[in-house]
Amino acid sequence: MIVAVGVDVIAIARVQALLVRTGERFLQRVFTAAERDYCVRRGRPAESLAARFAAKEAVMKCLATGFGGGIGFRDIEVVRELSGAVSVRLHAGAAAVAAARGIRHLHLSLSHSEHQAVAFVIAEA
Repeated sequence: MIVAVGVDVIAIARVQALLVRTGERFLQRVFTAAERDYCVRRGRPAESLAARFAAKEAVMKCLATGFGGGIGFRDIEVVRELSGAVSVRLHAGAAAVAAARGIRHLHLSLSHSEHQAVAFVIAEA
């Protein structure tokens, strides 16, 4: 049963500007090591980082809590499967909130154009 949906759109230029301005500090604060490793290997890292940032925001909308209150950006991890599909892995506070809300699975879709990245998440009980 679907219990929540979340969507987020972000300008890739915004993420690129954060990379230029704060560099590694931004990467370490927002992304897990695996997410950073994957994205920085890409030809245009800002696109992949923006999509993952949007995914984190979309998941937070499903959890209905917002960031803070024991949930951090790195508690939500976008994982790339061997097939190339993406999925969400929750850690720490985000996993606890999902369990409390009865969320057992999150379905994720990512996309981007030249200028924007979008993430759509369906939370299932």
